[in-house]
Amino acid sequence: MAPPNVDSPGKVDTSYHQVPTSEDEVTECKCAKQLNEISDSNVATPINECEKLVKEDDEEESSSDACSDEAEVVVPPDGGWGWVIVAASFMCNMIVDGIIFSFGTFLEYIADDFSATIPEVTLVGSLMSGFYLIAGPFASAIANRYGFRLVAILGSLMGATAFAVSYYSTSVTFLCISYGVLGGIGFGFIYVPSVITIGFYFERWRALATGIAVCGSGIGTFLFAPLSEALITNLGWRSALLCQGALVLSCIIYGALFRPLKPTKVKELDDKEEKPELIMDPTKLPLAARLKMEEAINSMRRNSTISTHDNQSSIPRLFGVNNNSEYPRVSDVYHTISIPSRKRADTYSKEKEKTLSVPFLADKGKTKEEGKTHLLELNKLNPIIVPRRSRTVSENQQESEVNRPLYRDDIFFGASLTRLPQYTSRTSVAYNLSVIRLPTKNDIEEEKKHSCKLCPEAFRRALATMLDFSLLKSPSFLILAVGGFFTMMGFYVPFMFLVDRAKTSGMTSVLAVWLVSSIGIANTVGRVLCGIVSSLPGVNALVLTNVALTIGGVATIFSGLSLTPQYQFFYTVVFGLAIACFASLRSIVVVDLLGLEKLTNAFGLLLLFQGVAAIIGAPLAGAFKNATGSYDASFYLSGGMLLASAMMCYPLNWVNQWERRRNEKSNKEVPV
Repeated sequence: MAPPNVDSPGKVDTSYHQVPTSEDEVTECKCAKQLNEISDSNVATPINECEKLVKEDDEEESSSDACSDEAEVVVPPDGGWGWVIVAASFMCNMIVDGIIFSFGTFLEYIADDFSATIPEVTLVGSLMSGFYLIAGPFASAIANRYGFRLVAILGSLMGATAFAVSYYSTSVTFLCISYGVLGGIGFGFIYVPSVITIGFYFERWRALATGIAVCGSGIGTFLFAPLSEALITNLGWRSALLCQGALVLSCIIYGALFRPLKPTKVKELDDKEEKPELIMDPTKLPLAARLKMEEAINSMRRNSTISTHDNQSSIPRLFGVNNNSEYPRVSDVYHTISIPSRKRADTYSKEKEKTLSVPFLADKGKTKEEGKTHLLELNKLNPIIVPRRSRTVSENQQESEVNRPLYRDDIFFGASLTRLPQYTSRTSVAYNLSVIRLPTKNDIEEEKKHSCKLCPEAFRRALATMLDFSLLKSPSFLILAVGGFFTMMGFYVPFMFLVDRAKTSGMTSVLAVWLVSSIGIANTVGRVLCGIVSSLPGVNALVLTNVALTIGGVATIFSGLSLTPQYQFFYTVVFGLAIACFASLRSIVVVDLLGLEKLTNAFGLLLLFQGVAAIIGAPLAGAFKNATGSYDASFYLSGGMLLASAMMCYPLNWVNQWERRRNEKSNKEVPV
């Protein structure tokens, strides 16, 4: 079979060219010699191991005719059990967001019970909203090592426990800890799996699947506001918390449906697409191709061993691992070497040939630049594909499969993949190989041995990626993060105070709670519309978000212009549509500005910024109410924050273009 044509360093082209056989076709021993020649002293090519596996393969031939496994990759199935995942994610979003956004209905009753002011009680709901977001990076890191299912079930138990304990609360401070902190962390552990598991199961239909799942948030807001009011009126606020806790406990069922995907062999994927298997036969490899392969290996080595000399105090340095974007992709290093068994070398047959996956290991050597040390070298964590050869049934049962969702660059991208040039310019298999980062040898060994560690590498690597503060050096991201901070400061204020302001103005309790429900319906419709509009060519997601936040901010500032039911419901519709754009388009904006490889890092830091802002925003607005004696100041603050975030991000496209030109100029000045 002809080898792949390596056109550029670090990238294996899926096109093939016919290599004519020559008289000086080399033997297997010469094959090993050639492979050693094309690998310099810094790249280890395990030829001895290859020969050892060939020998073992011959010995096992009598008991098994199965070929050894190729490198494996998780490819979204785009259907099947994935739609069950969508339904489970919808229910999780409905329960979690429905409870968070309807907390405003509890304010008056809790304040009366503890003789506290409504702004003081606001801190309880704000803590839940904040820790719900702050827990995201930690929940993601745990899910990366132990899977979505365990994290979702753990979050359900934590959340249900928080509601049960809150039943016995004796003060607002007690509720802040039990309901706010513990409940918020539990909700964060439910939220993360329900978001990222969709991206793990869907590729072509990802936008549709994600849209259906996140609509649970709007539906939950619509349902839980009147439901909470009815429960409080008939049972009291404490019993209402127990009922909500029972619903949170039901998320165990939905979390149990988050079944992990098993990796698929690259060979099988190629067969499905009716394309030649990605095989490299060194016995037919011309000199030009060998030189190109060597160039690709050197490029891979440079890209996979990033110096941390300038990042001594960073989170990755603290955890002893690199940011995930600094590890090589599967497409950068995947080469399959076809070598016939020894006893069949003379009677070589393609139909009966057994194939061994021979990985090219990353650089273990030191950098040539004096005074710099590679973090990968420091910890001996060299990226590698470790193939799984043929084994007996009992051996295969003992071997666990490495499944790392956070090693995908696109795991947090919830929009249509057609917006990504990486997707539109490649086949499905090539795209998945290009967005998956390799695990290290140590990571794989921890999985195989089921070693119990407080911080396994899969956990540390995901957390180091999401909390890598070096991204704050980017002016584009810094503006985006600060803008998101202001947005979240104003985001939860209407949910908290809208019902109480309506009641004080003379609106009935039954009608007032439907104001929050109106936001939920508008939010659902807005998410659907944003999904449609963002898929149109030429639509700038950042501009659309800024316009929506501008309208939402102005509407919030003038929301107290009239307290009639008609005007208030009009405002809730406008506000619901505005926040839908912010929530739906966030991942698109990040990728447009920073690139897909920075999405996970940006997502983690944005969760921290937004979580802190959520904790501060509503209590600060409550303090304004106490100081002025009117809710008008609270809504002025909320609308002002939304408007300020939009104004700050309007020039962001220009700043991003300037930053890219600056980076290109600096890259040209750095010698290779």
